[in-house]
Amino acid sequence: MSSSYDGPWTARKVREEFFNYFRSKNHTFVPSSSTVPYDDPTLLFANAGMNQYKSIFLGTVDPNSERGKLKRAFNSQKCIRAGGKHNDLEDVGKDSYHHTFFEMLGNWSFGDYFKKEAIEFSWDLLTNVYGLPKDRLYVTYYAGDPQNGIPTDEEAKQHWLSKGISPDHVIASKGNFWEMGATGPCGPCSEIHFDRIGGRNAAHLVDGDDPNVLEIWNNVFIQFNRDDDGSLKPLPSKHVDTGMGFERLVSVLQNKLSNYDTDVFSPIFTRIQELTGARPYSGNFGNDDVDGIDTAYRVVADHVRTLSFALSDGGVPNNVGRGYVLRRILRRGSRYVRKKLGAPIGSFFSSLMPVVVETMGDVFPELTKKQGDIKEILDEEEESFSRTLDRGEKLFDQYATRTKDLGAKELNGADVWRLYDTYGFPVDLTRLMAEELGLGINEKEFEDAQEHSKLASKGSFKKDKADLVKLDVHDLAALEKNDAISKTDDSSKFQLGNITATVKGIYYHKEFISSSSGILADANFGVLLDRTSFYAEAGGQEYDTGNIVIDGVTDFEVTNVQAYNGYVLHTGSLKYGQLSIGDEVISSYDELRRWPLRSNHTATHILNFCLREVLGDHIDQRGSLVAPTKLRFDFSHKAQISLPELAKIESMSIDWIKKNVKVYGKDLDLMTAHKISGLRAVFGEAYPDPVRVVVLGYDVDEVAKDIDNPKWRSTSVEFCGGTHVAKTGDIKDFVITEESGIAKGIRRIVAVTGQEAHEASRVANSLKVRLEQLESTEGKEKDTGLKALSVELGQADISVLLKAELKDRLATVRKALDKQIKEKENAINKAAVNALVTFFEEKPDSEVYFAILEVDGNAKILQNVVIQGKKLGKTVYVFSVDAEGGKVAHANYVSESVRSRGLDARTWASKVSDILGGKAGGKEDGAQGVGVNVAQVEEALKVARETFSSKYNN
Repeated sequence: MSSSYDGPWTARKVREEFFNYFRSKNHTFVPSSSTVPYDDPTLLFANAGMNQYKSIFLGTVDPNSERGKLKRAFNSQKCIRAGGKHNDLEDVGKDSYHHTFFEMLGNWSFGDYFKKEAIEFSWDLLTNVYGLPKDRLYVTYYAGDPQNGIPTDEEAKQHWLSKGISPDHVIASKGNFWEMGATGPCGPCSEIHFDRIGGRNAAHLVDGDDPNVLEIWNNVFIQFNRDDDGSLKPLPSKHVDTGMGFERLVSVLQNKLSNYDTDVFSPIFTRIQELTGARPYSGNFGNDDVDGIDTAYRVVADHVRTLSFALSDGGVPNNVGRGYVLRRILRRGSRYVRKKLGAPIGSFFSSLMPVVVETMGDVFPELTKKQGDIKEILDEEEESFSRTLDRGEKLFDQYATRTKDLGAKELNGADVWRLYDTYGFPVDLTRLMAEELGLGINEKEFEDAQEHSKLASKGSFKKDKADLVKLDVHDLAALEKNDAISKTDDSSKFQLGNITATVKGIYYHKEFISSSSGILADANFGVLLDRTSFYAEAGGQEYDTGNIVIDGVTDFEVTNVQAYNGYVLHTGSLKYGQLSIGDEVISSYDELRRWPLRSNHTATHILNFCLREVLGDHIDQRGSLVAPTKLRFDFSHKAQISLPELAKIESMSIDWIKKNVKVYGKDLDLMTAHKISGLRAVFGEAYPDPVRVVVLGYDVDEVAKDIDNPKWRSTSVEFCGGTHVAKTGDIKDFVITEESGIAKGIRRIVAVTGQEAHEASRVANSLKVRLEQLESTEGKEKDTGLKALSVELGQADISVLLKAELKDRLATVRKALDKQIKEKENAINKAAVNALVTFFEEKPDSEVYFAILEVDGNAKILQNVVIQGKKLGKTVYVFSVDAEGGKVAHANYVSESVRSRGLDARTWASKVSDILGGKAGGKEDGAQGVGVNVAQVEEALKVARETFSSKYNN
């Protein structure tokens, strides 16, 4: 196919011609997948076009589904590379080609064509449609890895040569093996590079990071799947996955050296200038970008694209995972807007976002559809950060100044953590700010502070996923064919105590083996039993831990339990002894861990019911976590829950605990169960048939006999496969420790029960006692104590209601103290100034006033005294000791008549600093400083007098 088009290659036209070409080759257009991969927990964001086709590559797709019938496809995939393995965030703005959001033009073959056709399509499109000069194109093929048994991709090489490409433009590359991650689909690839300069042989510059010889297309030939152990297995069908960077291609076709110089970005730059009034974008980099404004243009333009697309796909800035990456991006961009472009923040990105919708909304209609939601979320987040940005930057400036004063090159890591923890400064933003001042950050100290904080807030329990043994699609297929290993009977998880069971499978290093005798000591492996009392992680409830034991012979410590299509795999390691197929064992879960899990799960049901009763029937569960130390419940509700409403919800929940009603659970026919009056089920959840129904206070059999009875609405009725207490009184207590919004229209409640609830109450009471004690203190002790208590109260995991009450009370005490401090300071200030005035009234002929003032080192009062001396035309030197802080403040003023005799205020202060230590500075008529040698203040006063006399009496 050739193109007769000879007009300008606008970005829109480039994309359009790509689409037209692959339509003509019988490819099906498949809309881009969401940038937020909800169904793929291995990814933060979609970062390649192949993500949505993983099930096809792995052979797990339903062959009767639309996706399963797909043979050829094309699209432009929305990609975000920020966070995780593929992270370009910190490079954005520094060069001409890095982006956190970009489009990836791609075509795919699923078991249809392979290398020959893929290479043909690539060459034809680039040379005949887009008209790129053949002599400026270079291609690579995989050079092979003999040590790991992977041969050179001679097939791809020969196909390229058959196109008539000069042999010295066909280059072997050891890096041409593409993998999505540590595991998963992979295979050799073949890249196409373009030389922007031309008129030369640029083969030696390919893959050499030369900005003028750049990769524009990559053809991946997916032949293998890499397993957890690193081995490669051939896939049942071979596939083609290609990706061409849209922004790069546009820059090549528009003959621009930078992606940012194309019409992909120019409309955004124009709008940035309109909103900020900054100078126009001039395309400078590095040291040439003297004022940093061009870098800011690039960062802000990139980030508004990323945010617009991620939010349109349901992403929400928050403190976890991908949500935190989005928050980092918004905050990084906001600082560039404020600091470099000189514009106020609060609603900047929502004002810039419409230009993204205008230029890309027709290709990606979700942008247009979600524009209102995007604006709301952007404004909320940006306005929130605007409240802490100034305070955080001031604190950063203090840390940076202190670092430089100490002659250090790195910011203290604990300080960097504090900037994050208190002011919301992501570490990469602080790192960027430090780099601007020629500083780094101490990463080790930061990590230590972060870890300390996590342990302090979450306890020492760690969920180690790194060593988790997993069954993959191949293992499950093998189990299905193995009659000796049946699916696990886990019905005993609902009972108390241990059970006996038989070892049916031992899984180690991707193999089912007959005995553990060949397994290395302390190595993790998996055990399958015919029946188990362990709960496998599901429905928000965490897994059990415990032991699989042959008394006196073997102890297998279970550290994780997961279910795979009905097979319950117990992961752990041997403390001693061995296990073999057929062994009779005792299945013994950890009751101390299970007990709070049961309490928290039943408490979650109670909370769900009470939310509906207080807030209304619109409450729908959107997520939950049942852990040993807390429960977390996410639900649909548009507004923040008021304190009176929270009090009612908590009180009603506690009433259910006090009622001490029985908790019933039993399997029912799914169709029948769905009809129960007052049933609560998770929207969109696929439930098994039969389904387990959990009811508070009424026997499930009684409910099943009369499913339409409206009285079932007066209690909690839920579908649930989790473990629960026998009666609600076992929960003991219930305290809501957090209520917050995690996304638009989604609220979150965190609560604790049992011992954790008692501990929360204890901490709250101790904070209350401390506040009462501080109310009776005075002065600095009270001031320091209130500041410390304010920080502790903010971080404490206590009742939301008690925290609000204590905060209000503390604020009242703080306000009264601040008023008292101000009044006292005013009185002291007045007395200090009056003392100077009185001195000169009594000694009008005196030229100078010296004093050590009792103002606790208050530099502001010293300055006021100095100013008064200046008004009177008199020379002044005053000192004040801050005994508690171990500092001495000092300030002076030299009248014009004394200056004429050769006394310079800076020299005078320097003489004093020689005695007091510290630093001093100022102008010739006035200077000030802070010293550290408190005991030397009288000596410093003496030196000040002598220095004055030596000049004045000369």
